[in-house]
Amino acid sequence: MIFLKLIRAKNIFIIILLQLLLRYTLIIPILNHFDVKPVLPEIYFILVILATSLFAASGYIINDYFDLRIDRINKPDKVLIGKKIKRRTALFLHVLLTVTAVFIGFFLAFVSRKENYALIAVITPIVLWYYSTNFKKHAVIGNLIISLFTALVAYAVVSIEFASLAKFHGTQILSTEACSTAWFWTTGFAFFAFITNFSREIIKDTEDVKGDEATGCKTLPIIMGVKLTKAFLLILEIATIIALWLIYFHIDLIQSIPYSLIYFSVGLTVPHFVLIAILYKAKSPKEFHTASTINKIIMVLGILFIALAGKAF
Repeated sequence: MIFLKLIRAKNIFIIILLQLLLRYTLIIPILNHFDVKPVLPEIYFILVILATSLFAASGYIINDYFDLRIDRINKPDKVLIGKKIKRRTALFLHVLLTVTAVFIGFFLAFVSRKENYALIAVITPIVLWYYSTNFKKHAVIGNLIISLFTALVAYAVVSIEFASLAKFHGTQILSTEACSTAWFWTTGFAFFAFITNFSREIIKDTEDVKGDEATGCKTLPIIMGVKLTKAFLLILEIATIIALWLIYFHIDLIQSIPYSLIYFSVGLTVPHFVLIAILYKAKSPKEFHTASTINKIIMVLGILFIALAGKAF
């Protein structure tokens, strides 16, 4: 369906997968380990998933809406808005999805007594709008914004869980080991999502450098050049591999997880080396697109490790 392509259904699926695995295979096992009974109603968690998915979908639509000139140069065969979907229809869908997500955010803020949820619900579409119209045209700023939002997708899960627990048990629950442990592990996966997405955003900028340059964008590969950007990406990937293994050997609990050594070796390290090899040789947009795809696979593999991580509790 055209609509599914417009909202990047595959990316939405990754968001949903991340949130489902975090809650059911990591956070709830942690709570059970510390004899804390989850109290978050299932419908509220479904609304969290729905809100984050709607915000992401509306963000993709408005990004495509303002990227028409760039996309006509970089990927003319994949342009949807203006060809298969009218511009006014796309804008209407963006507004509809955004308003629905904002109202869900307000509702969750009310039932969980967390005013900052309402604030986030208002700020998110504003930032996404300015990202599409301004921030993404500047080096690093746009990359960081999208990567931070990716990390917030993970934090939304643990935040709503403990907001419900605090409402039920009182704020003392927030100072327990169950809370600190849940936030610690969620932060680890949130950071992994942030750094892999940050890398992918820069790879995509390198892939789209022709259209970006023609429309006056000042992305990293345009300012630094493709060669220096590639060098930066290679350093970032090597640093990520080193960080992964430092975490593995520093946190004993990870080593106790079944198959964790195999997963870190084959599921995470090998794909990173494949990505490094592709990036090292990449020159054409097609090769950078392949690197972007490998990067997305790495992100999914990192998310899937959540299911194994829960086995430690």
